[in-house]
Amino acid sequence: MKNIAERNDENIVMKNILTRTSDRLFDTTREVSKNQIEQLLHAAMAAPSGVNRQPWHFYVVTDKTLLAQLADSLPYCKMAKDAAAAIVSCGDSKKFLEGVDDTLWVQDLSAASENILLAANSLGLGSVWTALYPHFDRMEKVKQLLKIDDTFVPFNVIPVGYVLTPHKPLDKWNPANITYLE
Repeated sequence: MKNIAERNDENIVMKNILTRTSDRLFDTTREVSKNQIEQLLHAAMAAPSGVNRQPWHFYVVTDKTLLAQLADSLPYCKMAKDAAAAIVSCGDSKKFLEGVDDTLWVQDLSAASENILLAANSLGLGSVWTALYPHFDRMEKVKQLLKIDDTFVPFNVIPVGYVLTPHKPLDKWNPANITYLE
């Protein structure tokens, strides 16, 4: 029986979603172009956001020393040292909503981050989401390393590059996680 990605082969959007993987082994000999990075960021900024506040700011790290420092400083970001780039997604606190909606920025940054991952896959690049928020110690390390203003809340680091060893995407389909109310 064909897996769901194979069954959706004719639909390029579904195929892209279902073939996205979390890549941690990057080819250190291949660079990612500025144009490719900008395509990833365009995709990020196409994400929905609460009241269209667009509470995001992105730091793009291509400096090999900084990539190595991110890898050394963060427990789940070791692959950054071999990545061609890393995108650090941050919440812009000046654009956060107030009251009961004060944490909607987390959802907004999640949507933007997923768009980066999907866009990377569509461009033939690998990427992986490494969490910062809500781990205060990780957030502070990144703020110090990249000299990030207190206005911005580091949310995640997404290393990006060409994959060294491609792997098969996981089929995470599980009907037990669904309740139909008909």
